[in-house]
Amino acid sequence: MSERRFDVWTAGDAYERYMGRWSRLVADEFVRWLACPPEARWLDVGCGSGALTSTVAVRCRPRALLGVERSAGFAATARASAPPPTCVAVADAQALPVGDAVFDVAVSGLVLNFLPAPGVALAEAVRGVRPGGVVAAYVWDYAEGMGFLRHFWAAATTVDPSADAHDEGRRFPLCRPSALRTLWSEAGLTEVTVAPIEIPTLFAHFDDLWTPFLSGQGPAPGHVAALSPDRREDLRRTLRARVPTRADGTIPLTARAWAVRGRKATTSSRGAGRTQR
Repeated sequence: MSERRFDVWTAGDAYERYMGRWSRLVADEFVRWLACPPEARWLDVGCGSGALTSTVAVRCRPRALLGVERSAGFAATARASAPPPTCVAVADAQALPVGDAVFDVAVSGLVLNFLPAPGVALAEAVRGVRPGGVVAAYVWDYAEGMGFLRHFWAAATTVDPSADAHDEGRRFPLCRPSALRTLWSEAGLTEVTVAPIEIPTLFAHFDDLWTPFLSGQGPAPGHVAALSPDRREDLRRTLRARVPTRADGTIPLTARAWAVRGRKATTSSRGAGRTQR
C-alpha cells in the first residue's frame, strides 16, 4: 500500500465527516490562543476545507485573508464556506504565490506532517510575513493525544501487526512539541511558544466513529480501504470492543493538538530570540 497515496487529501466533504468536525473546534481554540488584533492581514497556508480560514474570518475581523491550498477540491470547499474578505488560491505551500512581508499573521492548521518539506513551507510563510509578524500552526498529537486514532491503530495492529508501520504517531515526527519548537527556532523565529489544545470528541454511536474510516482518504481510512472485506470486518469488531461506550451508546473521547507560534525578527531583535514553553 502506498502511504503517500492515502496521505493526500482531495475531497472536502469526506474530510469533514472524518476530521473536519473536530478540526473546527481546535481552530476556534487556536485563534483564541493567538489573540491577534483586528484589522490584520492573514495568510492561511494549506487551508484545506477552510476550518481555520472561516474561524479567522468570523472571529478576527481581518483586513485581508488569503487561504492557499494545493488540492482544487479542498480549495473549492473552502471558497464556498469562508465568508468575506476571504480569498482562496490553489497553490503549493512550498511555493506561495505571495510577495515578501505582505501579511501580519501566517497560520497553518493540521498540514505540516503531510508536506514533503515542512521546513521549506515554513520558510515561505516567514517570507510572506512582515518583520514583527506572527507565524503559527497546530498539528494533531498523533503519538499520544488522539483518542479515536490511538484506539484505531491499537485495533488495527491487533488484527494485523504490520499495520503499526502506517500509524501516524510513528510516521509523523512533527506531532511532538519538541520537534515543533526546534522547527520554529531553526526558521529564525523568536519568542517561540508551544502549547496543547485539547477538545472533546463525542461520538453519537459506534457507526459515527467507524463510518468516516471508510472514506479511503488519509492514513487510517487508507489502511481500511486496503484491507480485504473479512479483515475489515475483523478490524471493525476489534475496534468496537476497544472503545469506551456509555449506556446510551455514545463514545466519549478527547483529541489533543499541539500549537506553536513565533515572531519574525525585526532588524533590532535579530539573533536575540528566546524559546518559551
